[in-house]
Amino acid sequence: MEEKELIEFLAKKLVDEPEGVSVKVVEGEKTTILELKVSQGDIGKIIGKRGRIAHALRTILFASSMKSGRRVMLEIIDN
Repeated sequence: MEEKELIEFLAKKLVDEPEGVSVKVVEGEKTTILELKVSQGDIGKIIGKRGRIAHALRTILFASSMKSGRRVMLEIIDN
């Protein structure tokens, strides 16, 4: 799935510990959920001030998922 690789690539570029990044895909009937996990120290870098980076990641994901016609959502999992 190309959305998974996109989010994984972007997250690895944003954090200090790229080996701590993992993306799990949860398929639903009409929606696909991407669960993003990062190291505990990098959670703030993924969310950003006032959630701006998380919002930007979700916007990019929404735009890239328009080709497939499915709704793809991003959840950031706190360990």
